Amino acid sequence: MNREEMPLIIRTRAELREKTREIRREGRVVGFVPTMGALHRGHMELVEVARATTDFVVVSVFVNPTQFGPTEDLDQYPRTLEADVEACRKASVDVVYSPSAEEMYPNGFSTEVSVPDLAAGLCGKFRPVHFGGVATVVTKLFNQVGPCQAFFGRKDFQQLKLIQRMVRDLDMEVEVVGVPTVREEDGLALSSRNAYLA
Repeated sequence: MNREEMPLIIRTRAELREKTREIRREGRVVGFVPTMGALHRGHMELVEVARATTDFVVVSVFVNPTQFGPTEDLDQYPRTLEADVEACRKASVDVVYSPSAEEMYPNGFSTEVSVPDLAAGLCGKFRPVHFGGVATVVTKLFNQVGPCQAFFGRKDFQQLKLIQRMVRDLDMEVEVVGVPTVREEDGLALSSRNAYLA
């Protein structure tokens, strides 16, 4: 695949596993940047670090319904897949993984991963389902991608610490790398939800 054809867009876990297993068999390092899309400079900083330190970069674009509470903004959350794919192309991402909710949570799905001590306070106090949804989807994504390294922004510090603990406690073979927060000139941390602001 030449650079003009990148990234490869994959929709199913079976196709993704086939691709990343092939890469690992070649002895190459798979880097992973999980996102919910609406990519901004903060996401692209994660991609740049992944690109510089690994051989093959996978970016997931999946708005995860299980981390949204009943009164939260799941339906309004920005979805900009075409622009996200173009940003990934410019950044030389190898694969964009964009599964459907049905692919991630097939009929009958009932398992949840939790890290209760790190999910209880701070943001978790006000969003009781959020971190269970995050831990579950990240576990699934790690199982599907099989990354050697995964890159998360320090902006979501509680999430970063929770995922690092989950990886340690469950003996997952992935290194979780925290990347410094990217900010606007006025100091505001970049976030996909900044699109809501006037």
